[in-house]
Amino acid sequence: MATATSSVADVCRAAKRAARALAQLDTAVKDAALEAIADALDARMEEVLDANERDMRLARDAGIGDALLDRLRLDEPRVRAIATAVRQIVALADPVGEVLDGHRLPNGLDIRRVRVPLGVVAVVYEARPNVTIDAAALCLKSGNAILLRGSSLAMHSNATLAQIASEAAVASGLPDGCVSLVAGGGHEELAELATQTDSVDLIIPRGGESLKAALQKVATVPVIYAASGNCHVYVDASADLDQAEAIVINAKTQRPGVCNAAETLLVHRDCAAEFMPRILRALGAEGVLVRADERTRALGGDGEGGSPGAVVEVAGEEDWATEYLAPTLAIAVVHSVEEAIEHIARYGSGHSEAIVTSDTGAARAFQLSVDAACVYVNASTRFTDGGEFGMGAEIGNSTQKLHARGPIGMRELCTFKYLVEGDGHVRV
Repeated sequence: MATATSSVADVCRAAKRAARALAQLDTAVKDAALEAIADALDARMEEVLDANERDMRLARDAGIGDALLDRLRLDEPRVRAIATAVRQIVALADPVGEVLDGHRLPNGLDIRRVRVPLGVVAVVYEARPNVTIDAAALCLKSGNAILLRGSSLAMHSNATLAQIASEAAVASGLPDGCVSLVAGGGHEELAELATQTDSVDLIIPRGGESLKAALQKVATVPVIYAASGNCHVYVDASADLDQAEAIVINAKTQRPGVCNAAETLLVHRDCAAEFMPRILRALGAEGVLVRADERTRALGGDGEGGSPGAVVEVAGEEDWATEYLAPTLAIAVVHSVEEAIEHIARYGSGHSEAIVTSDTGAARAFQLSVDAACVYVNASTRFTDGGEFGMGAEIGNSTQKLHARGPIGMRELCTFKYLVEGDGHVRV
């Protein structure tokens, strides 16, 4: 496996050579390599867990928060789930060579638009060692070489996982350099990677706003930002309140430290008097801290039967724009679906937004007006995930509009080319 013990430029050039070979490989060869990676993860489980425990000990000593520790942690079920995701990618159709459209011109030229790999994809990510394998599997199946640059918090986990993937892939017939780890350097190394325009075709950063800002300052290679998720759930006047409670609790508490967790709850004033006490009780039972507007605080109370509700603090302006990644939820009462849409437009990050309603008109207005990668009706925002969407896995979730939006899977790791066939045609 190539690493940045060689220069970053050398690692990138090796990946470029590998990409040219990968683009020509049959699906069967790529699938066999992915099966070998999955098998190696199972066989080398103890090695992976030992490496992860070293990272966890260092992270605990550094005093990082619970949300980051949860992202960093690997256990046997999580590693087996990573291997399962690789096998799910094997079962998916190979996007390379897919004919997107085609036609014959009046002059007899045949034109087809065909999906092809991007080439070399660099993935820069924070303390999520599962991304090492998810990203490698997606890139290899879609015919791309991958450069991995993970967080120093997960350096032992990432090094072990990348080595396992590289060794299994190469032993199965994939070219040397198809999986490379760029690790050990600081901002200068990131800047060097982000400017390798001769070798790197795309960078995908998966992390917080500080990582995004660092790349925006220096990148000359094209970037798809897998950005933050300031996600909302709006409970409309006509909502089934049992559904609404279940959706809100799932969206906030099922895994609060991820980008598709809800960070703000908006409640229509016509159902707020009934819904607010019960949702505050439910949030309190889950240990969620609430930051609320004045109307929400006025409706909170202690709930029926004296059941305590969530701890409610006064929301400041900054709370509406905050991605907490923690058991904290901002809540506001709104007067209409239009006000909810306006609030989301002002504060949302374009990731995932949900409405709970029985009114088809309100649902349709929400779908048409909310500008986000994923818009849900009567479902939790937690479904925004490549695995849940049937992509096997994902590299991240894009909140931008070009060239990919939402979960970044195999098709988003491809571009296309036009194949034009003639019979001695010349232009006159």
